[in-house]
Amino acid sequence: MQALRGPGPVTCYGPGPVENTSELTQSSQDDVDLVEQCAKACGEIKQQLSSAVIGQDDVIDLMLITLLARGHALLVGVPGLAKTLLVSSLARALGLSFGRIQFTPDLLPADITGTDVMNEVDAGHGRVKREVEFMRGPIFENLVLADEINRTPPKTQAALLQAMQERQVTAGGTTHPLPDPFQVFATRNPIEQEGTYPLPEAQLDRFLLEVHVEYPSAREEVEIARRTTSGGTPEIRCVLASSSILDFGRLVHRIPITEEAVELAVRLTRATRPNSDDALPEVKSYVRFGAGPRGSQSLVLAAKAKAAANGQPAADIDDVVSLIVPALRHRLVLGYRAEADSVLDSDILGIVTKRFGVAYKHK
Repeated sequence: MQALRGPGPVTCYGPGPVENTSELTQSSQDDVDLVEQCAKACGEIKQQLSSAVIGQDDVIDLMLITLLARGHALLVGVPGLAKTLLVSSLARALGLSFGRIQFTPDLLPADITGTDVMNEVDAGHGRVKREVEFMRGPIFENLVLADEINRTPPKTQAALLQAMQERQVTAGGTTHPLPDPFQVFATRNPIEQEGTYPLPEAQLDRFLLEVHVEYPSAREEVEIARRTTSGGTPEIRCVLASSSILDFGRLVHRIPITEEAVELAVRLTRATRPNSDDALPEVKSYVRFGAGPRGSQSLVLAAKAKAAANGQPAADIDDVVSLIVPALRHRLVLGYRAEADSVLDSDILGIVTKRFGVAYKHK
């Protein structure tokens, strides 16, 4: 195993201690091999996605972190930046089923989850009987793209919230489990406000990461214009079985992380709360509500997933710091003064990280 980059003891949040030393050694070796397989698989997935999507390397990295951590991600960007193509291509590379839900103001919860319908079936001897059957909605897929999630009313958003948190839906008094794996990648258009509804803070808190999809570089845009107007559809090969995805997801929870990294994740999260002892004047002035405990959990879990994706045997402070903005930005509720002074959530998080002697290099 490689040496840890961060100092201090390593705390592993995984299964309890194993009494048999030989079993412990074998289990540790299996995890080391699994980390190597995970890193190799992530490299192959990136290679497949590059045949369909030009650029967006940072976005792909964050999507893979979300995938390994078994979380959900919110993709924010203007139309035409290949957000839908990214998610559908990822599903094809993983051999997973893909569902797309186009959110509109008239969308009902049953349009997402499904509903009970009455069917007439042959009962024999010329008789017909009626049976109630549950017709599954588009949420019953492995990877679900919730397109323009902020275009639907809160009642419909609440139906998606149950699926994201509990990985099951309730219809007609019956609870139906969702497939495993199940993950939601939602998109939000940041420039349109007409006919949109703000996402409830409780739902935003369920997203592991908020990923901002930026414009491509000039060179990338030239390649996009050339490739997409030449005809033909890129072929994406399935490089990973669903069983391996589940194995990698369980592995992430067993990845060790330094105690300093865990403490930093908690201190960074607490420092975003205006009533905290660690709150800076800028936080007290611009932030109404800071990130809750789920923010600390997301930082630690995403850091472990990043370590696994990079083939590292443990996560450390660098992994936590690199993910503070995508893991916490959507958990901050800014006040009117922040809008008046053009202060963004990423600006607040940059100030907070500098307080602890580290700096996030926003790309």
